[in-house]
Amino acid sequence: MKEQSEELRTVLEAMHLANGATLGTWFGCALPDRFGDWRVEYGYLRESVGVVDKNYRAYLSFTGPDRVRYLNAILTNNIKELAENRGTVSLLLNPQGHIQAEIETYALGDELFCVSYAMIRQRLIDGLEKYIIMDDVTLSDQTEEYGTLAVEGPKAAALAAELTGVDLGGMAELETREVLVGGVPCRMIRRSPGGLGGAEFLTKRGDIEALWKTAVEAAHRHGGGPAGYTALNTVRLEQRIPWFGYDFGEKQIPLEAGLQDSHISYTKGCYMGQEIVERVRSRGQVNRVRVSLKIEGAEGVPANAVLLAEGKEVGFVTRTGFSPGMNSPIGMGYVRREKAGVGMTFVVAGGTATVI
Repeated sequence: MKEQSEELRTVLEAMHLANGATLGTWFGCALPDRFGDWRVEYGYLRESVGVVDKNYRAYLSFTGPDRVRYLNAILTNNIKELAENRGTVSLLLNPQGHIQAEIETYALGDELFCVSYAMIRQRLIDGLEKYIIMDDVTLSDQTEEYGTLAVEGPKAAALAAELTGVDLGGMAELETREVLVGGVPCRMIRRSPGGLGGAEFLTKRGDIEALWKTAVEAAHRHGGGPAGYTALNTVRLEQRIPWFGYDFGEKQIPLEAGLQDSHISYTKGCYMGQEIVERVRSRGQVNRVRVSLKIEGAEGVPANAVLLAEGKEVGFVTRTGFSPGMNSPIGMGYVRREKAGVGMTFVVAGGTATVI
C-alpha cells in the first residue's frame, strides 16, 4: 500500500509552531523536526525523558461477534489469544507475502481497537473491508477522534507514575490501562523501545493539547522536554528499530525485514500470505536482509542510495541519521544475505558503510 499524496498535519501543529518548532514530513505527516537543538532532544530521549508527538496514526475499531475470527485470519500475529487490555503487533500481507501494513491490535471489551498509519488509512480500510464477506464484523474509522503522545527515556516510567499513579513495571508490553492525566481521561499503553519502559497516551483529539502541556511540564521537572523526529530518528536507528514506510513496506516480505520474531505467530493457523512466509522459513534463507550500518566519509546519504561491493550493487540504504553516541552517521539498509555479516563494508555516496 503506497502512501497518500496529500500531506497530513498533526493536530498539535499550531501549538508547535507557536512554540518555535520546525516541522518536517515524517510518516507522511507534518510533525516536529525539532523544538530547538535536536542534540538536546536526543539527550532527553537517551538520558532523561522526551515527549513525542505521535499524531500520524490511524485508529480503526472492529466490533461484532466475528471480529476476533476475522482479524485472526487476516493478520500475521495471534489475535485469538489476546487477553483483555492487551495488545500485539502484526502485519497485513498480500497473497504474495509482501507487507501492506503494520497494525497494532488491542482487545478492549467488546471491540478490537487497531492502530496503524494515517498515510495508508484509506487503502488500509478498503483492503480490510474487502475481506469482510460473510463475517458479522463492523469496521469503524475513528482516526479523527483520537490523538497520541509518548514519553520515553530512562525517566519515562517515573514520569508516567507521577502523572497516573500507575507503575509501568507492573504492566506487560503493549498492555493498556485507563488513567487520568491532569483531569484528562486517557488510555495508557506500556511501550519499551530499546528495552526502556515508556508509555503512550491515547486521548480524545480535543484533549490532546492539554495533555501535551501537562506531559511537557512534567518532563521539565525530570530534566527532559519535547523531542522532535530528527532526534527520534537517530535514537531508533541506534536501537536497530525499523520504521514502516522507511525500512520495510510493500517491497519486502517479513523475513527480509527481520520481523519474523516480533510480528508473526507460527502456531495460530492460517492467515493471508502465510504460505509464502512458511515456504521461506522452511527453506531457511532469503536473498537479502535488513542490516544496520555505520557510515564514514559521506554525509547526507539519501534513501535508496546504492551499496557497492567490488564495483557491484549489493544493496541499498533505507534511512540515515547522525548518531552523537557513535559520533558518526548511521543508517539501515538491505544487502544480499551473503554480504550481511558484521564488519562487511560497502561503498556508498563517496564514502563507506559498514554493517554493525
